[in-house]
Amino acid sequence: MKKKDIRILLVDDEPDILEIVGYNLSSEGYQIFTATNGIKAVSAAKKHLPHLIILDVMMPEMDGIEACQKIRANPEMSDTIITFLTARGEDYSQMAGFEAGADDYITKPIKPKVLVSKVNALLRRFKESNDGVANIRLGDLVINREEYKIILNDLEITLPRKEFELLSLLASKPGKVFKREEILDKVWGNEVIVGGRTIDVHIRKLREKLGDDRFKTVKGVGYKFVL
Repeated sequence: MKKKDIRILLVDDEPDILEIVGYNLSSEGYQIFTATNGIKAVSAAKKHLPHLIILDVMMPEMDGIEACQKIRANPEMSDTIITFLTARGEDYSQMAGFEAGADDYITKPIKPKVLVSKVNALLRRFKESNDGVANIRLGDLVINREEYKIILNDLEITLPRKEFELLSLLASKPGKVFKREEILDKVWGNEVIVGGRTIDVHIRKLREKLGDDRFKTVKGVGYKFVL
């Protein structure tokens, strides 16, 4: 996919940020759309179906957390990358973002060139994760990587992108213990800085949706998928 075909939605209530970030990303060749609050973000996301959403947390009318939840509830955007851009760097806001279905977290202020590099890296991982597609079949569970779908007992389940990638990684080698460092590297990437509880949050959500007995915690090491 060429840059000119990639759609990015910027959401922030500060016009200066929209202008600066939008200018730098459009200069890279991306299609840029903007919104100034969560309500407009949900509407714009539904209209444009962006590949990437850069979403502020603290906004009037509807904050970024609620907007993210509403966007994730739309099956058409299950594979959309959502990253929060906010001045708040506390663990609370990061965990709230990941709970809502965010893939990444960027703390501002951030230099435009650094932001562009990070966006390029996020979208590169999006492309790589869609190359070499293959289905994974494990008993009553089918992981369709081409369509980003999960079939469990003949019922289709939609997962947020990072939950899907984490499940795909663990299920690619049932029984293998994936170390936490390896999971962070392959699912989030080395350039992404996330809190230590991020994996735990995503594993808990997978257990709620697919069953607790499918995932085993190896204390002090990581996780494995159990048949």
